[in-house]
Amino acid sequence: MIFPKSVLLLSVLTLTMTTSSCGSSGSDSNGDNTPESGATIAAASIATDSVLDTIPDSILTSIRDDFEVAYFHTSHGTHVSYGVFGLPDFKDGYDEKFAVSTSDEPDKLYFRDNPGGFSVSDLSNADNDWEGWVEEARTWLEDPSNASVNVFIWSWCNIANHDATAYCNSMQTLIDEYGAGGSKVGTGLARKNPVNFVFMTGHANVGSNTGDGQPKNQAAIITEFCETNGYHCIDYYSIDTTAMDGTYYEDTGDNGNSAEYGGNFYEDWQASHTEGVDWYRNRTSPGGSEAYGQHNTQHITANRKAFAFWWVMARLAGWEG
Repeated sequence: MIFPKSVLLLSVLTLTMTTSSCGSSGSDSNGDNTPESGATIAAASIATDSVLDTIPDSILTSIRDDFEVAYFHTSHGTHVSYGVFGLPDFKDGYDEKFAVSTSDEPDKLYFRDNPGGFSVSDLSNADNDWEGWVEEARTWLEDPSNASVNVFIWSWCNIANHDATAYCNSMQTLIDEYGAGGSKVGTGLARKNPVNFVFMTGHANVGSNTGDGQPKNQAAIITEFCETNGYHCIDYYSIDTTAMDGTYYEDTGDNGNSAEYGGNFYEDWQASHTEGVDWYRNRTSPGGSEAYGQHNTQHITANRKAFAFWWVMARLAGWEG
């Protein structure tokens, strides 16, 4: 059963960014958009167009009609937004299946890009005051002007040396208050409709992914938390470090650049494959200028993160995956 916007769940996706300027399999759906009993981790194995093409048209219609996204991010967060904005141009029929708009247009996913309302721009800044971030999230979620938003997405700056455990605990606080059966959800309470929070891991850093507080270890904290509690997660780290053939390069950064590989595996893959068949050009807005995701020199990274985003959206819409 797919509910209209007024009763759908809200999702929080947390994304990542670098310090220069600035995260596969799932359980069966409950069928009512409530959190599922098992993990739904969108890792590299999920982030392919072949997986994307298995999502039924009926689910995609539900996503476009029933969801409204609010997405807060800085530069690395554009890997998702630019990928989402470019996806409708990829293959025949995608302009309808993956239609997206930054205004509320019929038959398109309403994607509110950086709608404001917070004193921090990404979660690496929130790391200085998680209690403050939670309180601002409460205010935002309870604002009547945001009542129809049912997907709420946040990004990190560089996740290295930040407190991934505090992040998970802060998200859990919001879930306890605004999730299905939450203490602040229901008729006459702070928010009428329940909230479904979706997590995200951090981007990879060249030659600095392992060790306490580094991206691989931070990703493990977040994905294990999600697997334990049955929460959704887009695994930025997995996508950054895994080539299209499934090879994992632990020394890579957020652009497919790996000394172990001997170059840039995403650039090489793009150069040897066909535009419009295997990959597409990302855009800064729906129908806008072509652009790589920021800090990238190829389109594949943002392509894959858009695939992962839509997969999670499909899971939220009740698809078993």
